[in-house]
Amino acid sequence: MDVLESCTLCPRNCHINRYKTVGVCGASEKIKVAHHGLHMWEEPIISGDAGSGTIFFSYCNLKCIFCQNYKISTGGYGKEISQERLQELCLDLQEKGANNINLVTPTHYVPQIVSSIHKIKGKELKIPIVYNTSSYENTSTIQMLDGIVDIYLADLKYFDDNLACQYSHVKDYFHYATMAIDEMVKQVGKFVIKNDLMTRGVIVRILILPGHADDAKKLVQYLYNAYKDNIIISLMNQYTPLKHFDDFPNLNYKVSDEEYQDVIDFALDLGVKYAFIQEGETQSESFIPNFNCSDI
Repeated sequence: MDVLESCTLCPRNCHINRYKTVGVCGASEKIKVAHHGLHMWEEPIISGDAGSGTIFFSYCNLKCIFCQNYKISTGGYGKEISQERLQELCLDLQEKGANNINLVTPTHYVPQIVSSIHKIKGKELKIPIVYNTSSYENTSTIQMLDGIVDIYLADLKYFDDNLACQYSHVKDYFHYATMAIDEMVKQVGKFVIKNDLMTRGVIVRILILPGHADDAKKLVQYLYNAYKDNIIISLMNQYTPLKHFDDFPNLNYKVSDEEYQDVIDFALDLGVKYAFIQEGETQSESFIPNFNCSDI
């Protein structure tokens, strides 16, 4: 059966027919894209000097209350495109000099993406494919990407599932996300870097939330115990409060320098060798793309 006729791409397992209606994420069977362009603010081995060729997909299966891309993730802003147009967007980014094709929040469109990119990967399309994900997806969805994706750029958001319920309205986030990441590592193996650019492998991002440095440290511990130096951990301090939270006052503040340094020191003491940290002003709305569909 076509998975879109009874959708189980993510652990919400809506089992709805996306040709007729939509589930929690809001996406139908049609691909919807809000932006494509060169992005300079990913990890240095992803963006390089030329930029990462990002394609931002509309909708999301998580409902993070602090999402900086709320306009497209929950609001659904974007333009419906065909699979052929997705191919054209990829090739356009390659022509503009992108180091890779970076598929941002793509989980709910995996069957369409696989069908589209399979036809051009290794032929007209020569650059690596990056899968940029919240990691809240079923292992079977990641398995569909075997042979298509070269680099997984995966979030690991919460160790404590109470936080996942409060902030992203999902149960068992850690359970499903870690199974998905395990499948990613099995597929692509230890990271490979050539000429200062990643060509294969897994980067796992941990966004440190204000007041939750201890949860971030538990995530670091898990990843290092599970994968040692086979993956790269990216410790991110860029949480940006975009609205006021009455119920969660800690989310009204940026991550303090002390909290961030605490997580960095923990990773170093643990023995983590390969990690990215952020320096300078990263907690700014200027890092959020201007979603206006003019480039679709």
